[in-house]
Amino acid sequence: MVLLAAAVCTKSGKALVSRQFVEMTKSRIEGLLAAFPKLMTGGRQHTFVETESVRYVYQPLDRLYMVLITTRASNILEDLETLRLFSRVIPEYCRSMDESEILDNSFNLIFAFDEIVALGYRESVNLAQIRTFVEMDSHEEKVYRAVRETQEREARTKMKEKAKELQRKRYEEAKRGIKGGPGGYGGGGGSSGGFGMSGGFGGGSSSFPTPADPITTTAQETRTPTIKPAGPNRAMKLGSKAKDVDSFVTQLESEGERVVSSTAPPGKTAEVTMPEVDVEPVHIVMAEDLMVRAGRDGGLQNMEVQGILKLRISDPDNGFIKVQVENTDTRAIQLQTHPNVDRDLWRSRGQIGMKLSNKPFPHNTDVGVLKWRFQTSDDSHAPLSINCWPQENGSGSCDVNIEYNLEIPDMELNEVTIVIPLAPGSPSPIINECEGEHEYDRVHCSLIWRIPVIDKTAPTAAMDFTARGVPDNFFPVKVSFKSSRSYCDLKVVGVVSTSDGAPITFSQETHLKTNAYEID
Repeated sequence: MVLLAAAVCTKSGKALVSRQFVEMTKSRIEGLLAAFPKLMTGGRQHTFVETESVRYVYQPLDRLYMVLITTRASNILEDLETLRLFSRVIPEYCRSMDESEILDNSFNLIFAFDEIVALGYRESVNLAQIRTFVEMDSHEEKVYRAVRETQEREARTKMKEKAKELQRKRYEEAKRGIKGGPGGYGGGGGSSGGFGMSGGFGGGSSSFPTPADPITTTAQETRTPTIKPAGPNRAMKLGSKAKDVDSFVTQLESEGERVVSSTAPPGKTAEVTMPEVDVEPVHIVMAEDLMVRAGRDGGLQNMEVQGILKLRISDPDNGFIKVQVENTDTRAIQLQTHPNVDRDLWRSRGQIGMKLSNKPFPHNTDVGVLKWRFQTSDDSHAPLSINCWPQENGSGSCDVNIEYNLEIPDMELNEVTIVIPLAPGSPSPIINECEGEHEYDRVHCSLIWRIPVIDKTAPTAAMDFTARGVPDNFFPVKVSFKSSRSYCDLKVVGVVSTSDGAPITFSQETHLKTNAYEID
């Protein structure tokens, strides 16, 4: 057979996609396709029609036609077999048989047509092979992407190191400008070594009894350092280092890295950073992980909060201490102390101390001494609700409206990121309205919505966009955020020495982060 051209056309002969396999002018192919509907006779079922010079082999596709134009000398059986393969290719790339869908996927269709016919002759391929060839999976491309990702990771690491170095220099310069600067920064987290937690949540008490011997908090309250330069000194100025920073930021931006300035101009949002803590010899970290799963039509399927109180003692002289914890939470929270903690002291006074009075707390390690857990399916307990409403607009796309609401007004959520998946292979969505920042992730085919801070002053916002796909393509919506306020109302109110009951100065920091927060 000699195949002259393959085309998808309307019933009036208008060509939507046409691929010529021999030398033919544009006017020639348009003339042949325009003459095709006039040659068809009503009331008779045929799959081909002939003229003096060419043969049309066709198959109806709803309101369109898949047409092959061949010479009259070609084998009609081979023509029909080739036509069936062409007709099966089109639904692989088009969800519906309308003009807009055909035009949107015209390049993929042309690439597929080229795999079926070469120089007018049928290739020995099947549908699966065509699909593989059109995807053009390239080993060189994979290597390039791997190298690119490695370069981006190295650039991000270099950026973090540079930021830490600049922060340390600013901190040292600031200390020279005030009397008695604060101590160095130290974070919680990490393993608890040989003093690690064991066991699960069992018969822990859900509330504390009234302490028999309350600890006075006047002398041992946590300290939040504030740096106030003395007079008009220039301690914070880095001088020529600014040029190095600018060139480094320019390098990152040229490599595609998103850099957010700490002093954003008007109308721009600045990255939110957690306040630093002046670390004392007794440092306490309260960390919580939040896991939420909710339905797209509303309703909380499951919510779980897991928290741990870690104690870090950098001075061995402060190993013999007791920590007073206050629980004002009215919810059914399960609590459990470490096996080496005096359980009777905990139950009677709400204090954390060693079971063996002659044994101090380990020093220079993060010791997990108290764990808590809260689980519920009550909607009112979720800190943030997400309402995603995709509506099909009749053109193969959806108009999507998504909004969030802060359900617990006292909470402040930082670095909030909402990720909405898109249909595979869809182009960049059209953003109609957005409060905050948005970014199209082409690699993972998703839309990322970033909000620096959500609190009671701005508890709700919305984004409206249009994207290709059906409503199911926009789920599950994933949310992540951080907070310097714990979800459960637990707090450390004092630390005292076990020998004489004297108050001991301590520092404290609180972290809340999402482990999994999905709306599906």
